[in-house]
Amino acid sequence: MNNESDQRPILIVPYMWIGDFVRCHSVVRVLNERFPGRPVDMLASKLTAPLTAFMPGVRKAITFDIPRKKAAFSENFVLAKILREERYGSALIMPRKWKAAFAPWLAGIPERTGVFGEARLLLLNDIRWDENIHKRMIDQSCALALPKDAMLPKEWPLPQLAVSEAQGDEWRQHMDVANGMKAVALAPGSVGEAKRWPVAYYAEAAKQLAQSGVEVWIIGGPDEKPFAKEILQHAGSGVRDFTGGKLSDGVIALSLASAVVANDSGLLHVSAALGVPAIGLFGPTDPAKWAPINPVADLITHEPLLDCQYCMQYVCPLQHHNCMREVMPSRVVESVKRALTISGAVRA
Repeated sequence: MNNESDQRPILIVPYMWIGDFVRCHSVVRVLNERFPGRPVDMLASKLTAPLTAFMPGVRKAITFDIPRKKAAFSENFVLAKILREERYGSALIMPRKWKAAFAPWLAGIPERTGVFGEARLLLLNDIRWDENIHKRMIDQSCALALPKDAMLPKEWPLPQLAVSEAQGDEWRQHMDVANGMKAVALAPGSVGEAKRWPVAYYAEAAKQLAQSGVEVWIIGGPDEKPFAKEILQHAGSGVRDFTGGKLSDGVIALSLASAVVANDSGLLHVSAALGVPAIGLFGPTDPAKWAPINPVADLITHEPLLDCQYCMQYVCPLQHHNCMREVMPSRVVESVKRALTISGAVRA
């Protein structure tokens, strides 16, 4: 991407998990600064596409789901036709899998940038060989938006999600939420059982927060409905269930919260990118690697660290789940109360 006068649109092929998709907004910001006249689009799944509506600097999402566990040749040919019609000049391909680069190659996008990765010698024509040099995903991804031999900055632009006042007002009216209501949002879901703080602990935290006069919102998709039911049964009044709706509604709800408690999950990254004081609970994953790039109010891990911690497993291999079960609700509630006293500081 060395032709600064090129005005053709740029396509970003990001990681498709919600948290990683949000992180890739830093790449958008680097491109916007470097090529202010070039539109930037993001390839998105049906799950992640709604996020682009809240991402400044993104023209639109190209929404297309490629099956994960098969070659999906026919689907890639369909996607390539869509991409060809957009007349992209460049594609930045974040994932290292060959399948991520296949449709941009089929579409004949002139410049296709990415790390060598998995058997992509013919699929890319701007190959970056420095994959192992970068310790963080953000460094590897944002470096693709700069010339091959460019000196990398010490800090990258932070991901941003922006919700308008009108969107917030519409959501409040639809959900019958009073303007100015101080609320704490709980996001009890995550991909992987081991990353979840026990739902019973979320329920106890919700009860204590509601008793202190703060409204509690439970945020999540359809999979979190059973968690919300358990929390409501224990916590009682002052707790509301906003699970099961669209991701865009969840983003708006999180933007209006005074603080958020979440596992290591996509909604933690969404909250941080919105500038809401976010408290992240980490067990099998290392927050040094997987916490949001944006500032957060608190990162909570087992103290002291266990010998088995940061195992990166979806299910606890020792079957005790102590890295999460021994983090008590009182500790999280105290963290929330501290965050509420400084609510607004992180948003700046």
